[in-house]
Amino acid sequence: MIPSTPAVVPAGRMRRSEQPVFRLGTGNAELRPWRRDDAQAVVDACLDPDIQQWNRPGRAVSLRDAQEKIDRWHERWTSERSAVWAIARPGQLPVGLIGWGDIDLRGGSAEILYWLLPAGRGGGVMADAVVRLSRWAMDDLGLHRLRLTHSVANASSCRVATRAGFALEGTMRSALLHADGWHDEHLHARIRGDAGTSG
Repeated sequence: MIPSTPAVVPAGRMRRSEQPVFRLGTGNAELRPWRRDDAQAVVDACLDPDIQQWNRPGRAVSLRDAQEKIDRWHERWTSERSAVWAIARPGQLPVGLIGWGDIDLRGGSAEILYWLLPAGRGGGVMADAVVRLSRWAMDDLGLHRLRLTHSVANASSCRVATRAGFALEGTMRSALLHADGWHDEHLHARIRGDAGTSG
């Protein structure tokens, strides 16, 4: 009988804990769980041309739709499928979103996702947030491999990946359909043992 490979992260580790809050060193910002009264930021993101260009936030949404989306993000933490934070200054609406999607606790991997509204851009907050959440994903949650993908035409995301220590592993041809057609995607990743990571 062939022995089975043990899970990298035991099931239940996320749902048994509260989603943490992190202070960032950039822009007086913090990463915190989304709240229903943050819904206007989700509405604004679905209308922002740059976010629409590089992400898939979906169609324009109402405040109620946005609240339901936030509720689903909380459910996905409990079901250990994703972990999504608001990027916000204390007492203000979020200026961005960051999180881990496609979490595979058994296999020890996840893919980062993020966007910033205009009020959050240009100050380096996203690279800082990616570094902080990468530390949490490896040191606290226990994942082994983290990946970041973006259109090869999205130079801003490439800079974020590089600054956050995600090595470029290659180009995935015609990998994601955007509004203007199929885009090649860069694949970046960090693994345990990389400079600045645990393990």
